Amino acid sequence: MEPAVGTAMFASNYVFPNDLHVHWSMMIVLYPYITGLVDGAFIIAALYYLFGVKSLKPVARFSLLFALAFLCCATLPLLLHLTRPERNLNMLITPNPSSAMAGFGYIYAISMGVLVFIVLFVYRPDLVQLRLKSRGVMKLLYRALTFDSTDLSDKALELDRKIIKTLVSLGIPVAAVLHGYVGFIFGGVKANPTWSTPLMPVIFLFSACVSGISAIILAYILIRRFKKRTLDTVCIRTSINTLTGFFILAFTFEMLEVFSHSYLKSGYHHMVEGLLNGPLASSFWLWQVKICSVIPLFLLGLLCLVQLKDHIYNRIAGAVSALLLLQVLIMRWNVVIGGQLMSKSARGYVEFHPEWFDREGIIAVIVVMAIPFIILFILGKIFPFWTEETDTP
Repeated sequence: MEPAVGTAMFASNYVFPNDLHVHWSMMIVLYPYITGLVDGAFIIAALYYLFGVKSLKPVARFSLLFALAFLCCATLPLLLHLTRPERNLNMLITPNPSSAMAGFGYIYAISMGVLVFIVLFVYRPDLVQLRLKSRGVMKLLYRALTFDSTDLSDKALELDRKIIKTLVSLGIPVAAVLHGYVGFIFGGVKANPTWSTPLMPVIFLFSACVSGISAIILAYILIRRFKKRTLDTVCIRTSINTLTGFFILAFTFEMLEVFSHSYLKSGYHHMVEGLLNGPLASSFWLWQVKICSVIPLFLLGLLCLVQLKDHIYNRIAGAVSALLLLQVLIMRWNVVIGGQLMSKSARGYVEFHPEWFDREGIIAVIVVMAIPFIILFILGKIFPFWTEETDTP
């Protein structure tokens, strides 16, 4: 891999020359973050379509489109990280069954196929109505999206519901594998003591649920406010309760991973401890733990235990969701970037400071994160986020 170009680095103590560069840079931080948003959003949809949580009806369809928009861009950070992105097709053309990296291509393809069909079957009644009202190119598009069928009889709709339940039940393990695999990739790097832990897939999976659910809550609040439409506080309360459960589990496992290193005091314990109290002291203890974890825990407890007026509740819910989105992003940074700041000499560290205009710099990250929202806007023109029916509990 090519080292990150243009990044400012500072070495302390004894550092080997091959440890001077952080090879997995900002795009590799963004990759698990985007896939995590997909998984968390899909959880909200699954709670409604599979488990029948009726209060989540206002955000169920929107969460599917949100997941689809971000899934379309899940591979983009990886491709931008590669110097020869066209070679990605090799893992599909000449697969290696023993390679965890090669397996991602098939996992991603299955995830995309399942999610696309779920969206099409969920939206089929609306698409049929839009097809009858449309003309020209849009009529042809809706004809293709409805499988050239206008049958909206009770029997056809019941069949659609059975297909949706089957696809969602299949989509849950697929989504879990899609993101759990990312944690498995890091957890399988035996030479890195901060990554090599069986807790890594679990931590990635629960934090993915936290980020995705937070994104759905925040996006729902902002979009509805922008369009001057009423908020369904019952839906937001259910989403917040779900978010609270997942965040407690995620934060617990994150701290268990840190405390296990401290308790076991393995050969690399002094390096991990020096890393968390050195180059990562601010990003881990201050930002990830104190500001973006402890404060949201108190706010979530307030939302769950105290009866607040709807407008106050919604504002706090939006603020907590924004903090938790930042928490998961910082957690990805501390895992991906932080794990590469230790020298193989077990005595030195490297400090990493991203540039603004690097190939994997801050501007590039902002652009990549903007693309899914553009796709979501386009999807919203084809598939309506909300209708009169979905606005009614």
